[in-house]
Amino acid sequence: MFLSKKFIPRRTFLRGAGVVVGLPLLDSMVPAQTPLAKTAAVPARRFVGIWHPHGAAPGYWSPLQEGADFEFSFIAKPLEPFRRYVTMITGLDMPEAMATTEEPGGDHARGAVFLSASRPRRNAVSPYLGITLDQLIAKKHGRDTILESIQLGVEEDGNFGNCNWGYSCAYTNCVSWSSPVTPLPTEVNPRVAFERLFGDGATPEERRLGRKQSASILDSVAQEISLFKRPLGPGDRARLDGYLENIRELERRIHLAMEKNVKEPKEEIPFGLPQNKTVHYRLMYDILALAFEGDLTRSATYMLGKDLSGSSFPDSGFNGGWHGSSHHGDKPENVANYAKMNRYHVQNLAYFADKLSKIPDGDGSILDHVLIYKGSNMGNSHRHAHVKVPVILLGGLDGTFQGNRHIVFPDNTERTSNMLLSLLHKYGIEQTPKYNTAGAPIGLEESFGSSTTPLTL
Repeated sequence: MFLSKKFIPRRTFLRGAGVVVGLPLLDSMVPAQTPLAKTAAVPARRFVGIWHPHGAAPGYWSPLQEGADFEFSFIAKPLEPFRRYVTMITGLDMPEAMATTEEPGGDHARGAVFLSASRPRRNAVSPYLGITLDQLIAKKHGRDTILESIQLGVEEDGNFGNCNWGYSCAYTNCVSWSSPVTPLPTEVNPRVAFERLFGDGATPEERRLGRKQSASILDSVAQEISLFKRPLGPGDRARLDGYLENIRELERRIHLAMEKNVKEPKEEIPFGLPQNKTVHYRLMYDILALAFEGDLTRSATYMLGKDLSGSSFPDSGFNGGWHGSSHHGDKPENVANYAKMNRYHVQNLAYFADKLSKIPDGDGSILDHVLIYKGSNMGNSHRHAHVKVPVILLGGLDGTFQGNRHIVFPDNTERTSNMLLSLLHKYGIEQTPKYNTAGAPIGLEESFGSSTTPLTL
């Protein structure tokens, strides 16, 4: 096989009854004596947009030093082991989310600006925003994957219609939009998200059966796995075994997290949600890591909460409600407590980064070939300020993105929309669709949303 240049195609799947299992990158997928650029060994560029509401505690997020080798702030400290992948940016504003004379309120209703760089349309018959960065990346880099993109969250959509100051609830429930009029809902149930990756449980009957047995989806492809492994070398067998064990272990943890929550669920509610927030957050991160390892998708968004969320996080060391605590009144004790909540979410991000750093991918790890953007639509949320919004960029993006940097921009000089335009260029996207007022594409443009010029990173 080696000398004859025979190889296994990268887009190889194991198929069983209602199950499609993607595979990790194996040595057998790389033909010998072929230029590297023409093989599957060239890593795919991936993107994750992680949204969190209610800004960050002032004085606890931004590092004091600018440039390289900065001292990590209290909130960002959990990311210090990944310093070479971390870029923190201070001083970016989000004017598309700001109140105006015509629209004095609604600050909690414009979170969808996060990846769209466009101002939501208020008092409209149907919501109107703009295509989001993750979807542009998905259309270019995810055409050959099982899922072009995936949207995850942890809080269910509890509101429909108008939510705040005449704004559609779609702007609060969704940060991913495939067109100006098409918001993409998040999946908050770990089991359902897992099944989306592998095609299991496509009907209520199958899901109901799945609740009554502990069988793995891998049982449906056991024979295919055995046949597929026979011609593989020892290294590929070990790599495949490790990947399949990750699938089985994640299944086990999902069952464990949910079996105590739902005894006899209704047919339309296939599974319960984990009661422990940390378990829930990390299960979703594990699902993303597995999706990238099997090249099931290359673009994802993850909503850590909804604007006005009242969730609490006891594991952070502080048990206050999210939105209420974000209105800290600039009182030192309250700000310090809110910083604990912010740090908690970065700790979960560090968990994700550690997991990606241990998954081989081409000449490095998946962390070397992904870019994660974690941010919010507010800076000091007590003041509903959409200036100095927290921005963390994490990952190597195939060696094109340099970490170990704290970039500081002077106040009121730069905006996140220009940063998003720069990130699109990193993914080889120089033009974006232009739409008419009805949401129909009418051409291409070199800007993105309200961007003016690419941000120099």
